[in-house]
Amino acid sequence: MVEKYIVILEGDGIGPEIMTEGKKVLSAISSKYGHKFNLDDKPFGAKAYFDFGHPFPEVTQKACDDAEAILKGPIGLSLSEMKRIPQEFSPEGAGLLPLRKRLDTYANYRPVVLPKNCSHFSPLRPERLGDGIDIMMIRELVGGNYFGRKVEGKDTNMEYAIDEGRYDRPQVERIAKVAFEEARKRKCKLTSVNKPNVMAEGRFWNAIVDEVAKQYADVSLQHYIVDNMAYQLVVNPSQFNGVVLFENMQGDILTDQAGGVLGSLGLMPSACLNLETKKGYYEPAHGSAPDIAGKNIANPYSMIGSVALMFDKSFGLEQESKDIWNSLTKLFGNGYMTGELAKGTNTPKENILSTSEFGNKVCDYILEK
Repeated sequence: MVEKYIVILEGDGIGPEIMTEGKKVLSAISSKYGHKFNLDDKPFGAKAYFDFGHPFPEVTQKACDDAEAILKGPIGLSLSEMKRIPQEFSPEGAGLLPLRKRLDTYANYRPVVLPKNCSHFSPLRPERLGDGIDIMMIRELVGGNYFGRKVEGKDTNMEYAIDEGRYDRPQVERIAKVAFEEARKRKCKLTSVNKPNVMAEGRFWNAIVDEVAKQYADVSLQHYIVDNMAYQLVVNPSQFNGVVLFENMQGDILTDQAGGVLGSLGLMPSACLNLETKKGYYEPAHGSAPDIAGKNIANPYSMIGSVALMFDKSFGLEQESKDIWNSLTKLFGNGYMTGELAKGTNTPKENILSTSEFGNKVCDYILEK
């Protein structure tokens, strides 16, 4: 039995309804194993700005500092509502990035998994998918262009703007070690992605990764230029089965492309972690989809998968994590899916699940004797 303090940031749009399914799974695991999870809901995101004047209020900051882990939903509202929020209080710039910086969650894990028997989810032809996709994408999360010096065009009479992309040695070394350790654990190859043919940062990145590689002679390393990686990820994604390492901005883009390869960003959970403190937040890698909010049709897989990642990465509860993954696999194996995955298929109507039905099925499988 363990007891954990988990801060809940349900976010905006579909965030509250998929978070409800995540909480159901926490309850099921608690019931099965006798664990106690103390959940503390706190405001975060666009709605938090309208309710409290800031997307990351002080009460939420304090709770995140104290939390053993954070479950976070997507943030952002409709375009018309977002226009009412000043740029300096944007949910991303004044909420998400400060959360990352505050906890120094430098390692972002995004599992990209599509078993062969689920190849019909993907927009790619089955022959493109081989025997299935099993990639752990690892993205550096607190460096590069997103955290560098910024000069706004409005401050230069719209003559120029600057987003400085900077990495220093310790930043690259620590994320490279995370990727090599993951590849060693999985007994697989590591692919490092950057843009060394044009960018100084790319050449620096590759040089540091090559240095770190000397400590991991048992791990096979290959480098890919980012534009070729984008092409190859569509042409033959399974060739990257293993671990793939990205810098921040390129990883942001290509991990979303990987969601397109799977057929839905709803199949992309993620962990954002500091490996030294074991603190971090866990979130779906998709947006808040305000157009479908409240309709009970959002896919909660990414939220539930993020709970599984939390059990493994922050709490060391590997069996509990496996129970969740096995339940998700069983659900799809039994022919159930959400509406966006069923499009273009002959899926029986009774096998197309709502958000809440999906969560209920997963919990039923977890609690099966």
